[in-house]
Amino acid sequence: MKKIQASLTSRIGAIMAVPLLAGAILAGPAAAAPAKPQVKTAAAAQVKTGAISVTLDGKKLPLKSQPIQSKGYILVPMKDIFNSLGASVTWEPNTKTIIATSHNYLTMTLQVGASHAVVNGKNVKLDVPAALKNGVTYVPIRFVSESFGAIVKWDGASRAVRIQSAESQMEEARIRAEKERQANRLTTAEIVAKNDDSVVLIQTDFGQGSGVVVDSHAVLTNHHVMQEAKSGKVIMNDGRELTIRGVASYDEKNDLAIIVTEEDLDVPAVDFGKLDDMEKGDSVVAIGSPLGVQNTVTEGVISNFGYDNGSFYYQISNPIDHGSSGGGLFNQFGELIGLTTSGYEDTAANINFAVSSEDAMSLLWETDLESEQISFLKSSLPDTLEGASNEEIVKLLKKEFNGVPASDGMLELSDWKVSRDEAGWLQLTANVHTGFYDVYGSKMEKNLRLWAFNTYYDLHRLLPKEKIQLNLYYDKKVDFEPRGYAPGVVTALPDGKWQVRYSILDVQFKDEVLIKIPS
Repeated sequence: MKKIQASLTSRIGAIMAVPLLAGAILAGPAAAAPAKPQVKTAAAAQVKTGAISVTLDGKKLPLKSQPIQSKGYILVPMKDIFNSLGASVTWEPNTKTIIATSHNYLTMTLQVGASHAVVNGKNVKLDVPAALKNGVTYVPIRFVSESFGAIVKWDGASRAVRIQSAESQMEEARIRAEKERQANRLTTAEIVAKNDDSVVLIQTDFGQGSGVVVDSHAVLTNHHVMQEAKSGKVIMNDGRELTIRGVASYDEKNDLAIIVTEEDLDVPAVDFGKLDDMEKGDSVVAIGSPLGVQNTVTEGVISNFGYDNGSFYYQISNPIDHGSSGGGLFNQFGELIGLTTSGYEDTAANINFAVSSEDAMSLLWETDLESEQISFLKSSLPDTLEGASNEEIVKLLKKEFNGVPASDGMLELSDWKVSRDEAGWLQLTANVHTGFYDVYGSKMEKNLRLWAFNTYYDLHRLLPKEKIQLNLYYDKKVDFEPRGYAPGVVTALPDGKWQVRYSILDVQFKDEVLIKIPS
């Protein structure tokens, strides 16, 4: 996969502004007349008086007419030099005026015989004016080239003008910078030494995750780590436990949140890297706390790049697990390029994902870490369901408990029903998507148990006095009589079809919880 080009293009545009601005004010002499060579051979004399050649970025320019000299300065055909520099040119014959423009960032006006030119609205004195000779318009090569950000050198020995364009200069600078950067690659041990203390374990009253230090009191993590949390602490690599004051800002779409601690974190903030520095196959190091095992280090590579709903993300081969969310993903220079956030379970392929840190940088720049309004995220659930009608409970279940997340997708839930039996139990039922369950059901026991426990936690908080039984049902109609099912599972229907209905999950709770997945 090619590098992402959008931000690279904007950076090139920013770089180009420097030489172009400088070039616009460089109106000094073109190549000074070379001193007469002190050699007596006929060959040397030929070099001195031979034709002048012009090269651009090492390639000879095909000039339709030979350059001329005036007052010791070299002039070349107007169209040839402007076209080679990527500029468009207009000739106004009535006033003998040349108007050249380039990519909307430079406009130059020269008039044949005039002592001044106009560059981006400013008058600039010329050492030699443009000239008209034998029907060809000539312009001073040094002034024109340098106005477009080029470097011009005169080689007197070979009577050659050598031009290096702004684009060539930038490419040379890029190659030099890349060589210098590659010389600063770190080993895995050096990456860990640089960042280990700046990766933290986050524990809340709702769950657990990881985070990275981005300021003296600020930690960057995933939004879903802080969702539904009402209190929490940051546990440092040295064992210190710091109280979380709240969430200063968040970006739910990109799964990002910045939390603020009451106490000073007292460790360096991580350095941020750039998405467009990374290529498929580059080595990356992840530091996080999978299953609560603090600051676990894993190595991997960028397996792929992804783009979803306006956001970039990495696919990585680093092993991660529950608790790794919000952990740091570092490039070969020890810079943070992403936060580990999710992955596929039950696969040997290590298909995992990290959100790009560039979205996090934007969020950090917009965040007021000193705000008095910092607090925990508002829950999507109400404070209580006590006194709510069955219809109101069904509405909430449809909105907030509409699926069981799994490594292969989402097991959708439908047909929620709420009733109360003779023994006073509140009974909640829903049907699962049978097509999904037919394919992936055998791998979902872990997902069902985790969903059951989280659902118990939420519903018990909302209805603390109730005894609740929750059942998820497999409910499917077929056009033949099924065999081998337990009594009561298969029912004949009036239309000649048969219904198969059985519970795949039975959760019962009050203050304690029982979770049963029927075999």
